[in-house]
Amino acid sequence: MMGLAEDGGLLLPRTIPRIGYETLTSWNNLSYPELAFEIMSRFIDDIPSSDLKDIINRSYATFSSEEVTPLVHHGDLHILELFHGPTLAFKDIALQFLGNLFEYLLSKNNSILNIIGATSGDTGSAAIYGVRGKERLNIFILHPHQRISRVQEKQMTTVTDQNVFNIAIRGSFDDGQAIVKTLFSDIQFKNKYSLGAINSINWARILAQVVYYVHSCLHVIGHEKDCSLDFTVPTGNFGDIFAGFIAKRMLPAGTIRQLVLATNSNDILARFVNNGDYSLSDVKITSSPSMDIQAASNFERYLYYLVDNDSPRTKELMKEFAQTGTLDLTSYQEQIRRDFVSSSVSNEEISDTISRFYKEHDYILDPHTAVGVQVAEKLKTAGVPMVCLATAHPAKFSEVVEKSIGTQPPSSDVLAGILEAPSKCEIMDADSKDIRQYISRHALQKSTRD
Repeated sequence: MMGLAEDGGLLLPRTIPRIGYETLTSWNNLSYPELAFEIMSRFIDDIPSSDLKDIINRSYATFSSEEVTPLVHHGDLHILELFHGPTLAFKDIALQFLGNLFEYLLSKNNSILNIIGATSGDTGSAAIYGVRGKERLNIFILHPHQRISRVQEKQMTTVTDQNVFNIAIRGSFDDGQAIVKTLFSDIQFKNKYSLGAINSINWARILAQVVYYVHSCLHVIGHEKDCSLDFTVPTGNFGDIFAGFIAKRMLPAGTIRQLVLATNSNDILARFVNNGDYSLSDVKITSSPSMDIQAASNFERYLYYLVDNDSPRTKELMKEFAQTGTLDLTSYQEQIRRDFVSSSVSNEEISDTISRFYKEHDYILDPHTAVGVQVAEKLKTAGVPMVCLATAHPAKFSEVVEKSIGTQPPSSDVLAGILEAPSKCEIMDADSKDIRQYISRHALQKSTRD
């Protein structure tokens, strides 16, 4: 519920549970909600099993696919479709669960929560759809003004429920994320207004995403004991691939052989993996805007494991990065390369990949998924199954897709009429003081419940 820890750090479980081979194979015929319960219940000890099952079942009943995250095969790749939720993006898988989880806990505790989040495109709408209209919850979402797709913007700003507040900041996603962290680091303000996080800085987001990695392993390699598979993950904020890192540590050794990290021109994570260079540069605007990020929010979590679970050392390194904008991690290169391989993709390569894949397989990739597919094809190992995470429906980025393939992608009923619908949004400077005042005026407070 608290999002960030009170010292400004990120929360992690004290231990990661291990899944043996016999347990894993016993899950082969489980539905997605049943598998989610088996995995999540190993981390959750304060919610009765019947209640947790109900939360999970309600969360995935909103998906258009009964499989929740179906796998389709094209060429040498398995495409894991993560876009069958209510906002057509992978964030729904965690945020439908998180919205129901928050509502449950607030009701049990007779308390309220003001959720603060920043989005580079998809988290905002998924978070809003996860909590819209729910009691005891207000949500404030910051997005970079005119730096996300028109559909992404409208998916957020056309939600007019009274508990939803959209703020377009004149700046980048990194500016928004910095404001969120500043507000959470003010303990007096955080406690007064009962602030909660819904970005991937919230551990429950990561936990929910672990499930589809295990689901993929079961569907691709099944009962075969000594088989491995690889995953390619397009990522800018390090949350989605960090969930894969947790899954890899949970599963029997070798089940997940390799995690391939794919970035666009904002390549801080690729430079980190390939050169040990984690250093900021200017945010580049690309055709895959949800990945237009420099400071990856979840990097701190991996850094903790990289320095052998040393919290003081992690804190020291994050302080150094905050002050200098750079970390030299070349001394950890051997370990980093055991955990990840990586490459980056240009805007031109994104368009070419969408076009070529459509011609060869009659399958349309959104620009973020195209980043992953391009890197997967480049780094795939012969004979090892490769799962590529498809993070969004192509209709969310129809302008980019149309330029690449010469035709509009098939639309979705979810998006019908959305571009013409009226919007509700505040446009503000990327100033933490102004945002703080706005939240103070509109926050739900305990006294209003009493």
